[in-house]
Parts: sequence; structure tokens; C-alpha cells
Amino acid sequence: MSNIQAPTRNEAFAKRLKKRYAAERMFKLAGLGAIAFSVAVLIFLLSSMALNGLGGFQRAELSVPIDLSEYGISANADQFATPSTVQALEAQGLPDIVQISAVTALGEDGASELSSQAWRDLAAQIIANPELARGPQTFNLPASADLAAGLNNEGSPEMQSLADQLANQGVLSENFDFGFLQRSDATDPQLAGIWGALKGSILTMVVTLVLAFPIGVLAALYLEEYAPKNRWTDIIEVSINNLAAVPSIIFGLLGLAVFLWIFPNFRSAPLIGGMTLALMTMPVIVISGRNAIKAVPPSIRDGALAVGASPIQVVFHHVLPLALPGILTGTIIGMARALGETAPLLMIGMRAFVATPPDGFTAPATVLPVQIFLWSDEIDRGFVERTSAAIIVLLLFLLLMNGLAIYLRNKFEKTW
Repeated sequence: MSNIQAPTRNEAFAKRLKKRYAAERMFKLAGLGAIAFSVAVLIFLLSSMALNGLGGFQRAELSVPIDLSEYGISANADQFATPSTVQALEAQGLPDIVQISAVTALGEDGASELSSQAWRDLAAQIIANPELARGPQTFNLPASADLAAGLNNEGSPEMQSLADQLANQGVLSENFDFGFLQRSDATDPQLAGIWGALKGSILTMVVTLVLAFPIGVLAALYLEEYAPKNRWTDIIEVSINNLAAVPSIIFGLLGLAVFLWIFPNFRSAPLIGGMTLALMTMPVIVISGRNAIKAVPPSIRDGALAVGASPIQVVFHHVLPLALPGILTGTIIGMARALGETAPLLMIGMRAFVATPPDGFTAPATVLPVQIFLWSDEIDRGFVERTSAAIIVLLLFLLLMNGLAIYLRNKFEKTW
């Protein structure tokens, strides 16, 4: 018979037990409270961004009837397919045609609040669809920033009154701005778009991934599988861990001092931006890669060596495929951090006003975080909504990039 006796359940024991249960319940409630608070903050953030950003995807437009054929603008598709089509339409008097038609339809006051670049918007519509030049058509053209503010009950009372008058006539309205995703930066919020910054971000992320991922993975493999354990290896490991915690602006200074010194003609180019962000991302990939490689059981290595595989085959045919999901997790974290960085890119000059999308890795460009930073500093109220819309585009781009990385991680994931 066992000599172990049950604990005496006296009054003191009951109090201690009750106190432990109460502490456990408090801990659970604290955890649930923290989760509820985090979810509430996230919902508030997303809701405020959505409410402010929806206006950024719209713009105030004036409806102007124009008969281009009456002014001799022909609907020759071959002519509109040339690169100099916009200049040719300008030479044929398209700006004056737009202004005359606006005065006829809107009056002097309404026509004066048509954007000065509205004819370029009309030219883009004609180039996309030459049939619009055949007979009378009604075009929705961008209004001025002042009239757009008046439509939102902002600005001067006179402009609000004019906006109400034109809206009541049915010639002024806010429509979804498809061009916001197709245009580049502009000084007028009615004409500003996000495509130039979005394309710059894509090119910069491509350079970052192409440089940081293979170098980071190879460095992790060498340090974990081949590097001798000595003082120099310890110094390298400590340096990598420290680099992962270095403020991002330090990498911007490094890019300014080294990369722009080597490539002085590529200032504000995605190539330089990607190289700078690759330096910042690489330590994260190395650290996560080493942890993933270390997590592969030694039995995998021993089994591969037992059937005659060489050390190189063990690493690249067995260890690396099993560690790849963990490596991709670190890559996702590093790339997500790089996508949202602004400070290092400001240091290398990617804050320039870029009115045309970059046509390559060496062309001047900006990126979404920098574009958001520049717009948030504008006085014009219209840029506030554009800023929120750009933030939504950045979040969607981040979700898309992370979703692709998670899909690849799950696809290569293996169990043992």
C-alpha cells in the first residue's frame, strides 16, 4: 500500500487554492482584454483609413459636351497610335476647343474652374478610344482643386455657392477616378496618381529580393553548416545580430556614402534604393535562415549521408528544402519592413517630384511610403484624401506580396 497521503484540505489550503484560481482567471481576462483592445485599435485604424481613403479614389468632374469632329479632330486610329499624339492634338488646338466648349456649357464662371490640364485628360480618352472623336460626346473632365473643395463644403463661400449651383445643374459630380491608379504625381490633387510610386516600389522590391534573398540564404547555410566555430565566426554572428537592430536611416547613410559614390548618375533610382534596402533586409533573412536550418533534425543529415549523399547534396537536397518555409517566413518579415521604409530612401534622394513612371531600374523614381510622406505634408485638403487612398494601396500591395510569400512557404513546407 502506498504511504503517500492526500493533502490536508484545511481552511488555509482552501484560501490558497482559491487565490490561485482567482489569479488564473485574472490572467485569462487580461489576455482577452489585450486581444480585444488590439482588435479594436485595428478596426478603428482600418475604418478611419477606409472612410478617408474612399474620397481619395474619387474626384470632382465637370460634364462638358464637345463635338471634336466639328473642329476638325479626325478619328484616325493610326494617327492616335504614335508617341507624339498628345503634342499633335495640342497643335490642333485641343486646349482651346475644351475651353470654348466649357464656356458654352458651363458659363464663364464654371469654365474658369475647369482644370488647366483637363485637355490632357481628354487627349488620353481620345487616344484610348478614337471613336470618341466621331460626333458629339459628353466628357467628364477634372475640375479645379478649389471647386472640388467647394463641393465638399470647404474653401471660400463663393466657391461653395458655385459648386452647389453646378451640382444642382447636374454638371458637377464626384466620380470614381480610375486614373488615380494610372497617373503619376502632380501638383494638383485632382490630377495626382499613384502609378509612378507603385511602379517604383515594385522595381525597388524586385532589386531588394534578388540581392537579399540568395545572399542571405547562402550566408545562413555557410555559418550553420560549414563555418568553423572560432572567434572570427563569433564576431560575424554578433555583427549580424547587431545589424538587424540598426536604425534604418543608418543604412540610408551607407547607401548615400557608398552606392551613390560608385553610381553617382543613379540617384533616386530603384537600383540604388533596392541595394540600400537589401542591406537592411539581409540580416533578418540570415538570422531566420540559421534558425530554420538549425531546426532540421540531425537524423535527416545522418540518413542522407548513410545512403551515400555528399555533404553538398545533404545541404541542398535535404536540409535546405526542409528549412525553406522558415527562411521564407523571415523573408516575408524583412520584405514587409523594407516596403514600409522611408528614411533610408529619403537619404538617397527618392523624394524627388517624379511626374512620369520609371521605365527601368536606373530611371528616377519614388516609392509609395515616400509619396505618402510628401502628400501628407501638402497644405491642399485634396491631398489628405489622396494620402489615405495611397495608404490603402500600400496596404493592399503589402497584403498581396505577403500572400504570395505565404503561398510559396506553404507550398514548399514539408513534414518529417
